[in-house]
Amino acid sequence: MKFGKKSTISAALFISLGLIMAGCGTMDNKPAAGPAAATAPKGNEQQAAAPAPVKLPKVNIMVGGLEKIIYLPAKLTESLGYFKEEGLEVELTSQASGVNAEQALIAGEVQGVVGFYDHTIDMQAKGKFLQEVVQLATNPGAKLMVTNKAKDQIKSLSDLKGKNIGITSSGASSHFLVNYLVTKGGNSTKDYVPLAVGAGGTLVAAMEQGKVEVAWATQPTTALLEQKGIATTFVDLESQEGSKQVLGGTYPAPSLYMNADYVKKNPEVVQRLANAFVKTLRYMSTHKADEIAEKLPKEYYAGDKDLYVKSLQASLSMFTPDGKMPAGGPEKVLEILTVFTPQLKDAKIDLSQTFTNEFVDKVKK
Repeated sequence: MKFGKKSTISAALFISLGLIMAGCGTMDNKPAAGPAAATAPKGNEQQAAAPAPVKLPKVNIMVGGLEKIIYLPAKLTESLGYFKEEGLEVELTSQASGVNAEQALIAGEVQGVVGFYDHTIDMQAKGKFLQEVVQLATNPGAKLMVTNKAKDQIKSLSDLKGKNIGITSSGASSHFLVNYLVTKGGNSTKDYVPLAVGAGGTLVAAMEQGKVEVAWATQPTTALLEQKGIATTFVDLESQEGSKQVLGGTYPAPSLYMNADYVKKNPEVVQRLANAFVKTLRYMSTHKADEIAEKLPKEYYAGDKDLYVKSLQASLSMFTPDGKMPAGGPEKVLEILTVFTPQLKDAKIDLSQTFTNEFVDKVKK
């Protein structure tokens, strides 16, 4: 075929244009090379460039006696692996008394305390703001025990006058409630001698040796005292019925509380703690005592697993299934504390600042 001069020029231009386009990658649909293509990261590079998850700060929680059944949710949460599931590094330490744990919290040595809610009210009156974030139980879970040698002489609260009464330590919740019981019996807090005997073995020894005739005790110590024939129940603040009868209502006690400023500044950490503890409370509400005991260190049994399981079974009804503060609970606690600490009436306590359901309300069902 012959081409004219104009046709030859047109064909040449068409061929040249095709070569240029092919070089740019447009003829075979390849992406054009350019600044954007040169700098666009590949798949692996995009993953590497993604921001790493923020590492949450370690949380130190002090417990007013890790081995006490009233504070069992702390160790059980760790044993079930719920702290780790929430991405938390939590260290649990034990103190013989809740007041010592409270002091460690105020000093900034720990970030949380598993202890009695009433400390948040007591400390607000002293200008320190603590806040309960998970309510573990709805009563004190304790008993006032009387030695079998003295039980015939101590039959009513009025008979506590002049007696040596064992408490965990001065200023502890056990001290608060013994003060209330003595006052309810028609006496004053100056009419008895509070002796710090701790808990567990030291408490048992104090009763055996006659150092105290009456003592505040929790499970499994109460069961041990009864089993050994050392003491019997004088006042029941362990069962729901007994506690309401003696105190006149619900007295929320074991809880997780923290410094209010810490709660405000670390909402994600607090939320994850709430998630972990509520999962534990749900576990406890759906499992038997022997199943729960299997998840705990064997040294908690104190050599008698059957007695421990029996003690645990007697205590399970006190624990909340959802970590929420019961309605009317804070008001009842303030009322009880005011009976033997009249100055609380002038302290203008803001109960709304002593607890929050904000975090437990957000835990997934």
